[in-house]
Amino acid sequence: MTSLLRTVEFLALSLWLGSDVFLSFVVAPGAFRVLAPNRDQAGAIVGFSLTRMHLGGIALGILFLLVRLVRARSFAALVSPAAVCVVLMVVLTAISQYTVSARMAVLRVQMGSIQATGADSPLLAEFSRLHGISVALESGVLLAGFAVMYLMVRELTAGR
Repeated sequence: MTSLLRTVEFLALSLWLGSDVFLSFVVAPGAFRVLAPNRDQAGAIVGFSLTRMHLGGIALGILFLLVRLVRARSFAALVSPAAVCVVLMVVLTAISQYTVSARMAVLRVQMGSIQATGADSPLLAEFSRLHGISVALESGVLLAGFAVMYLMVRELTAGR
């Protein structure tokens, strides 16, 4: 049973990290390259995908924590370094989804078209600032996820 639960932990983390890497390095650049004449459509595709990835990541993070709790049969498992990193990942993802992305969506509606908005627009400046925060949050999620993967492998090699 322990092996099955560890497998679910690894699978949850792998799916989350894989979706983040795929969106960041394949979907987003691909959408903007293929739909280059219409950056608004590319942004809509990336925004849609990002929302789904965020919701999936939060669900996978919660699954990871629940499975870890069941496997260890102790709440102490939730304060292990790996679990703390997953909690951080969930928090960063929730902030990105429910504050940063939500505000960016409002700005998108206010501008009508990001592509047609003048470079000197304060709305576009705020959108760009929020985009930078979004990228930083996603980078934090990826780095914490890589740390979790390392910590989980270390747990296995230590015979826990």
